[in-house]
Amino acid sequence: MAQFIDRRLNPRDKSLGNRQRFLRRTRAEVRRAVDKAVAERSIADAGNGGAVSIPTDGIGEPQFHLSGDSGEHERVLPGNKDFVAGDRIDKPKGGGGGSGRQGADSGGGEDPFSFALSESEFLDILFEGLELPDLVKASLKEVSKREFRRAGYTNDGATPNLAVLRTMRASMSRRLALRRPTAASVERLEEELAALRAKSEPGVADQLRVAELYAEIERLKRMQRAIPFIDPIDVRYNRFAPTIVPRAKAVMFCLMDVSASMGEREKDLAKRFFILLHLFLKRKYGRVDIVFIRHTHEAAEVDEQEFFYGRATGGTAVSSALKTMIAVRDKRYPSADWNVYCAQASDGDNSASDTGDCVALLREAILPQTQYYAYIEIAEEDGGLRYGGGGDKDLWRGYAQLKPAAPNFALARVVGREDIYPVLRELFARQAKEGAAR
Repeated sequence: MAQFIDRRLNPRDKSLGNRQRFLRRTRAEVRRAVDKAVAERSIADAGNGGAVSIPTDGIGEPQFHLSGDSGEHERVLPGNKDFVAGDRIDKPKGGGGGSGRQGADSGGGEDPFSFALSESEFLDILFEGLELPDLVKASLKEVSKREFRRAGYTNDGATPNLAVLRTMRASMSRRLALRRPTAASVERLEEELAALRAKSEPGVADQLRVAELYAEIERLKRMQRAIPFIDPIDVRYNRFAPTIVPRAKAVMFCLMDVSASMGEREKDLAKRFFILLHLFLKRKYGRVDIVFIRHTHEAAEVDEQEFFYGRATGGTAVSSALKTMIAVRDKRYPSADWNVYCAQASDGDNSASDTGDCVALLREAILPQTQYYAYIEIAEEDGGLRYGGGGDKDLWRGYAQLKPAAPNFALARVVGREDIYPVLRELFARQAKEGAAR
């Protein structure tokens, strides 16, 4: 079993263990500040980062100090010329001296600790603890994105792409095949020649050997010049070829009831839910397409401007939107190539007969090919249906039948703007790792 020993030195006047706990405690405060910021600011600005404030009492580090209430203390205090023991001292009149800003007329305390978060840091904390099911499919491809990747070697190329190791291996193979003399072999012959020439009285055999050494050294050097150490045919360069990179891509279907029962408040809450959900998907997928489908008694695919701000009246038939979504999905977004997500917003009004058709469409044609289907019902402002109390509407009762048998289906109620982010966290909460528990 591996053991890790932390040998980092403690910071000046700090305990490393206390410091780590301080950082963890501060992160919790920052997370709460981010949650509060999301509830207060518009959802369109949720991912722009910005300044957050946390209370100063949440960032203090534990410290050791001497206690003034216990122990023995010996002090020498200066005397005075005006008072003796037992004298009563009048309260000073007016404010103290000095210059500065005028103090508050009541209370005291400290300003909150404020600091700026970048967009990336803000989004990391915003989506911490959230997880999408079945995030990446193995067969997903995004043909529009290309990257240059290593693709072997080539004899032509730029100097920065020179493959030094492969070049030296080719050079050595060529020199061994052509039996090029090594520098060590030439040096041995030259040393032997120098030793013979150093003799004061060389014999006939020595003179003959000197002549042979001269001829052999000259032959080896000619071979070295004829067979260079590195030849242009040895040079190799790293080759890079454009390659299609696999990318995860998703489509988000936004379905909304725009009948007369859906007022401006309901549409505004639905819009904020869609925006935040899209922002979350963009953090998880390389490409996210959005399809807007609005419906009354009939449905149509529209652009974003028409989806949120168009004027349409009529009855309510939710099944028309589901049928339109199925048609668009089968035509442009097959589930074999796309991760399909659906978000539906409604006030819950629907006829009982049409609700049965909706349940059948979801069970048979939509949920089996959908990664996740989120339905939010925008309840009345009095909050009577906020926590699933009595008086459920037809669409909610029908959808509630699907929940036990469909793990990729979720439904929740929204009353006010502050409920949107908590509902998103509830719909996409990180599930416990069942495998680890088992």
